[in-house]
Amino acid sequence: MKTIQNFFLFCSGVDHAILDKCPSDRNKYMGIGATVFFTGVLAFFSSGYALYTVFESYWAAAAFGLVWGLMIFNLDRYIVLSMKSYGKWWRDWAVALPRLALAVILALVISKPLEMKIFEKEIQSELVQMEQEVFKQQEDKVKARFQARTDDLRAQIAALKGEITTKTQARDALALQALQEADGTGGSRKKNLGPIYRAKKTDADKAEAELQQTGAANLPLIQEKEKAIQTLATAVQTEIAALERSRYNGLAARMDALGRLTGKSVPILWASLFITLLFIAIETAPIFVKLISYRSPYDYLLHEHEHVFEMTNLEKTTLLSNAVNYKLRFDTDTGAHLVAARIAAEKALIDHKLKEKLEELKQKPFDWKMGSVGE
Repeated sequence: MKTIQNFFLFCSGVDHAILDKCPSDRNKYMGIGATVFFTGVLAFFSSGYALYTVFESYWAAAAFGLVWGLMIFNLDRYIVLSMKSYGKWWRDWAVALPRLALAVILALVISKPLEMKIFEKEIQSELVQMEQEVFKQQEDKVKARFQARTDDLRAQIAALKGEITTKTQARDALALQALQEADGTGGSRKKNLGPIYRAKKTDADKAEAELQQTGAANLPLIQEKEKAIQTLATAVQTEIAALERSRYNGLAARMDALGRLTGKSVPILWASLFITLLFIAIETAPIFVKLISYRSPYDYLLHEHEHVFEMTNLEKTTLLSNAVNYKLRFDTDTGAHLVAARIAAEKALIDHKLKEKLEELKQKPFDWKMGSVGE
């Protein structure tokens, strides 16, 4: 039990040396540490499931999930241990706001894969429908490539059949007129096989000959074009059969399916929202606990410890700065004095040499004719 308590205290990032002086705060930081730990565990399961949908390997999902869970655990632990109570609400909130934003982002990242696991059966049903839609789109693309040629052939067949139909109707009309002329129900209204009937019969026979001629010319073309349509249909079916029917079951597809479900079903939308809010509440709970709690003895001792360290460091840096300033002043003043002394000595030496030279010139006679000093 003691080991578990110490582990949760480690998760909270608390300083044991300071906490030992205020045991009343142990339960508070044990609760914060437990929240941080279980958030990391949830992150492990969440990322493990998400990565399993990508790699479809338990070992890879467990390995990457463990790394992800440890990273989230470390981030949460750092967020919590970096939160300090200053006793001023506006300063505490200013410190907490960026940490709250990071915690919300982490909660969204953790919650989404777990949402997909919770709604897995519904997502699988939606994926089947989405898979069929994808296959239908692929088939439509294949058919569209052959559709123009097929429509052209069918239009040509319709034109050829239309020509035969037109000839047939003309033949039938002329044959009917000849028949009505023969039985007296039409034409001259006289039942006879006279010249009028023979003329109409001749026209009907001519129309029949034209029909036979048109049929003999068009029917082979119709059969040829129908055969071409069958060939195109076979090619379409061959290409459709050759399409890759891979499983539509990846991580992005699952997220898309979940989005479609929340768009179609209000209960699923509310359930997804509440799951996300739950993880946000869990992730931000340690920060809010520190924000809404009064300053405890641990906070005062921690502030005192940091303040003593800060003042000690300030004293050391000040003494060191003063020592450096004194040394710089000493070196500057002594250097300036040394330079002045050397300049004065050099001037005195120059003056002495000039005086000796002048005396030497005074003691030697000057030859005015030669313009030089005599010996």
